[in-house]
Amino acid sequence: MIDKAQTIGFKGVPENVWEFRVGGYQVCEKWLKDRKGCQLSAEDITHYQRVVALHETIRLMGEIDAVIDQHGGWPIK
Repeated sequence: MIDKAQTIGFKGVPENVWEFRVGGYQVCEKWLKDRKGCQLSAEDITHYQRVVALHETIRLMGEIDAVIDQHGGWPIK
């Protein structure tokens, strides 16, 4: 569970990472929902921390978008 008040659960998940969507679903939320009612192992927690590394993906997507914009955007066919 992500606790926005940061009193329980995972702490320090940036909002843009929590809100990041792939294929119409929030990656972090879906990963946790798929494990609802289960006790997370140390391996699960390590894996989730890797998933939260989406921050770097989001940053790179921004850089790519900026370069595309600098070159006039996507070509129209």
